[in-house]
Amino acid sequence: MLLSWMMMKLMDPSMDEVMAKMFTEDYKDNPFLMVTATEKLSPRAMMEAAMRAEAGKELARPLGSPVVLSPWDKLLLNPKQLFELPTSDYTQISMKTVIGPKAKKPLQLELPIMITGMSYGGSLSLPIKIALAKGATMVGTSTNTGESAVTEEERGAARFLIGQYHRGGQLSGQEQLKQLDAIEIQLGQGAWGGAVDSTMKAEDIDGHLRNTWGLKKGEDATVYARMPGKNSTQDYIKMVDDMKAQYDVPIGVKIAGTDYIEYELAVIAQTKADYIVVDGSEGGTAVANPTLQDNVGLPTFHTLVRTIDWLVKNNLRDRFSVIIAGGLTTPGHFLKALALGADAVYIGTIALLAALHTQITKALPQAPPSQMLLYTGKLTDKLHIDAAANHLANFLSSCKSEMQLAVQAVGKESIKELSRSDLVSVEKDLAEFAAIRYAGSHREERKKTEK
Repeated sequence: MLLSWMMMKLMDPSMDEVMAKMFTEDYKDNPFLMVTATEKLSPRAMMEAAMRAEAGKELARPLGSPVVLSPWDKLLLNPKQLFELPTSDYTQISMKTVIGPKAKKPLQLELPIMITGMSYGGSLSLPIKIALAKGATMVGTSTNTGESAVTEEERGAARFLIGQYHRGGQLSGQEQLKQLDAIEIQLGQGAWGGAVDSTMKAEDIDGHLRNTWGLKKGEDATVYARMPGKNSTQDYIKMVDDMKAQYDVPIGVKIAGTDYIEYELAVIAQTKADYIVVDGSEGGTAVANPTLQDNVGLPTFHTLVRTIDWLVKNNLRDRFSVIIAGGLTTPGHFLKALALGADAVYIGTIALLAALHTQITKALPQAPPSQMLLYTGKLTDKLHIDAAANHLANFLSSCKSEMQLAVQAVGKESIKELSRSDLVSVEKDLAEFAAIRYAGSHREERKKTEK
């Protein structure tokens, strides 16, 4: 109490001076100018300007863009009560999904929520990768290597492991690829605006990661804008088909959502791939710079609608499973994405935060929670792996139950039965674009049928 009293007494003269200055001085000499400048520029722009001024190089913003343009909150599901009845028992509603059903070894999951590609080394620490694998296994879903290689630790913890055959080359060859439950050819991602060069310096790579990636001491690791040695669209088509011929598991192609999405899909349609991952611009990452995150690509919602529409228009919907990724965070988002046509959703940032749960207090307020997650983080040794795995499993189980209740309300027996007819929008243009009903228009009266 005495200390607080003394601090207040010391602060009073300073505060009095500042308040007098703000109330009497012209703007050019008024400290309140910083408030109006912040309103004009935004706190984020000011802070990032300061970081650029300090570093003199591109920034690396973890966890993705704050710019969210997908209008998920303007879509609503349509429950049924009398003219048709809700499903009788929500616990019996099937949440199962299959990725690549025509593959020799389809990927069969207990729920359509999958852990997205977040790499050991390039993005996350090994402890959180193990926790994600364990948590996903507890609920019967998959995790993903991201732009890394298969580690014994992640493979041992994961029941279903998807591996990214990517532009850095760390995951390649029979020894790596034969360990996977699905192979995802990664040609771009939403948070990067597609595909650009990215280099991790040798001094940032420890011994375990160097061995995992097969690097020599002192050798940098680079993920390139294009697959090394691939110089034409036909080279990519052949690469996908060669992979399909060699492995029985589903083969997928991952691309970022852009306004050229139909052109990109037309190329994938020439391959024998089993599934497509489309990643909207709202996706997260560990290192992409703010310009790419905030200004390049197509929002997740628009990416998904246009992808499904193109596949349907070209009679290709049954040929490919579709996984949507990029900024999906709630069971409501997941349901709406599935109703729009996706077979499954990828989640990343929200899965990390769920896994951290109360362990976040080990970092705050002295450091951001990312320091417990990132490969370069200073607090990665503080993570309790099993606790993180359990909390992720709880999060996914909670999402499953809420989604089952919503599916019950719309009168369906399975998550696979959701369709655009179960959606309505409060915005006319949005409804027209997505080919769903506009809430401001009346339905025609139903014809009465004989009982």
